[in-house]
Amino acid sequence: MDLTSDRPKFRSTTIVAVRRGDHAAMAGDGQVSLGQTVMKGHARKVRRIAGGSVVAGFAGASADAFALLDRFESKLKEFSGSLPRAAVELAKDWRTDRYLRRLEAMLIVMDAKHTLLISGTGDVIEPDEGVLAIGSGGSYALAAARAMMRHTDKSALEIAEESLRIASEICVYTNDEIIVEEVGS
Repeated sequence: MDLTSDRPKFRSTTIVAVRRGDHAAMAGDGQVSLGQTVMKGHARKVRRIAGGSVVAGFAGASADAFALLDRFESKLKEFSGSLPRAAVELAKDWRTDRYLRRLEAMLIVMDAKHTLLISGTGDVIEPDEGVLAIGSGGSYALAAARAMMRHTDKSALEIAEESLRIASEICVYTNDEIIVEEVGS
């Protein structure tokens, strides 16, 4: 029996990551909602870590996401800044560790060469088309970004920002207070 089913759930975030050529950008909205109430409009869910060389975005429970970001940053240090190796090791820990298994969040991480989705089920996914999105409006942002990738010459930064803006027009849990971080080689 689920005793928490009557409690309102925090819904937060749409994160989209776009890689085009030698440039990559990640955008996140600022809305955090509890049930049908907007609790905060200017949350920062995209941030630089590892001395600024890695951009990370999270969706889900904020405290859980911060715990995962800390753990991921430790893995980056442990594996000499190798994003793929750190992601795989975090995913393994997340799936097998009793404490981590209970965390409800997802991460997208990117550096100059890689864009990866990390989930609590042990998944580490690198996109075929250079676009990833997570969160409540993730599928809207993903569709918009893929369309722009195929039919425009916009930069990664422009696509990330515009696709999130489009998602904010569709998803009630996504706003247009957008933070964008860019990485390049």
